Amino acid sequence: MKYALFDSPLGPLLVTASAQGVHHILFEDMPDAVRLLSLEHLLTNDPADPAILQVKQQLTDYFAGRCNQFDLPLAAQGTVFQQKVWAQLSTIPYAETWNYGQLALALGQPTAARAVGMANGRNPLSIVVPCHRVIGKNQKLTGYSGGLERKAWLLEHERRYLQSY
Repeated sequence: MKYALFDSPLGPLLVTASAQGVHHILFEDMPDAVRLLSLEHLLTNDPADPAILQVKQQLTDYFAGRCNQFDLPLAAQGTVFQQKVWAQLSTIPYAETWNYGQLALALGQPTAARAVGMANGRNPLSIVVPCHRVIGKNQKLTGYSGGLERKAWLLEHERRYLQSY
């Protein structure tokens, strides 16, 4: 698997990719990123890898307000349920928020809000699979493994650029 680190307005991002697609987009200080970087001997640092370059370009455009959708070959590993949750996350419109109950309902499992929250927290594709768009039922920011400050920044960023689309 190949990897690269690159800067973003919210701190360094770790991207991993293989021939199957993009596996991770994580803030460098997130526990999963720290774990992956500790296995650096199993990874090849390749910032020129085409999939990694594609991620970098699309995220650069996102942060500049020029992109509100991503078109990347994604290859995140997870359980069947996690995959369903991550796929549903990708349907949440740009600059909108849902709560965990709405996400569970959209999956056809209205009593699974807690399980949805757990799967949401395991999302390995930060920003691109927009888990930051999920908030608490009381409309408060909750549970973002990248940190609530980043979650608030991402939501405000999307609201600021919504008029552009």
